Amino acid sequence: MTTPAWFPDELDLAGSEHLDADYVAGYDRKAGTDPADDLAHLLGLGLNKQHTLVDLGTGTGALPLAAAPHCRRVVAVDVSVPMLDVVRQCAAEAGIGNIECVQAGFLSYEHVGEPPDFVYSRHALHHLSDFWKVMAFQRIADMLRPGGVFHFRDLFFAVEPGEVTAVIERWLGNAAATPGAGWTREELETHLREEYSTFTWLIEPMLERAGFEIRVRHGLDSKIYAAYTCVRR
Repeated sequence: MTTPAWFPDELDLAGSEHLDADYVAGYDRKAGTDPADDLAHLLGLGLNKQHTLVDLGTGTGALPLAAAPHCRRVVAVDVSVPMLDVVRQCAAEAGIGNIECVQAGFLSYEHVGEPPDFVYSRHALHHLSDFWKVMAFQRIADMLRPGGVFHFRDLFFAVEPGEVTAVIERWLGNAAATPGAGWTREELETHLREEYSTFTWLIEPMLERAGFEIRVRHGLDSKIYAAYTCVRR
């Protein structure tokens, strides 16, 4: 499939910092990503050495690197070359040979081979507006085998419109004091202004329209972060 000219350039949406090798070098320390819970969840859903896992918006590949020993094939997908360079380096250092790195995004990745059994994504969908999230969900559904699992997490607001200001201000009040310690209030405010986190009550009908059945909702009590486990119908 040739990406239509009216599709956005996901490289432009990625945020310039994610394309900067110096920033990427400190990304894991800043983000504090621990794939253990997500990996345990996927293993509990049946992920095994017969399966193919695709991670869309992989970043530095925390989940693929942890999951590779449990899979037949892992595809780490990201628009950022510096991010993928880290994945390749870490895989080589760990002697992992079943991770494939592909420079692409939600709207441009073309899967090659048997349909994946699992698709995963962590904190990447907020780079797409709601219209393009729906298009991404449809592409993921089309990619997965029937009954395949889509598990993802991001900033999704489980609040009513009248609660937004209080919930956001409480969240911002807990921001890191310095960039080296995590996401600062200034960085989070930039996210809110310029990126596309949305409401859980908008995400859910998007998934259903794209052909998914929502099986598990995780973390909605936080009102800020949520994860969904969905199965392709």
